Amino acid sequence: MSSGDVDELQRRLVAFVRAFGLHKGDETPCGVPIPVSEAHALTALADVGAGGLSQTDVGRTLGLTKSTVSRLVDQLVDRGWAARQAGLADGRVRAVVLTDEGAKVAAQVSAARADRLGVLLERIPAGERPAVLAALETLVEAAGDA
Repeated sequence: MSSGDVDELQRRLVAFVRAFGLHKGDETPCGVPIPVSEAHALTALADVGAGGLSQTDVGRTLGLTKSTVSRLVDQLVDRGWAARQAGLADGRVRAVVLTDEGAKVAAQVSAARADRLGVLLERIPAGERPAVLAALETLVEAAGDA
């Protein structure tokens, strides 16, 4: 692999991050005015439903450290979007669950994300969409191994 390839990958990834708005920490790329980390946590909690996730599982799902997850969950609880309760499978384990308000915000984030990605997908020629999706999967796999 040449340094030119690395430079080109860096240039293109940075351009995408900026074009898509991933560099804005105080709002999601789809325009919801909450931090991206909170939006991802809300989505993860909404995906699992009423049983919630342990903080360990939140960290594993989002790829975050224990201390970062603790702060993130504290923020969600302070906003009234999540609560800690005894886990369904093991009462000794505290589960993080969405409140009704948190579920509403998670649904707003999900709808805004679907709208934004729908517009993005429409701008990609139909014949190129499978290659774009395959390239994204390859990037995810490579980043996961890194």
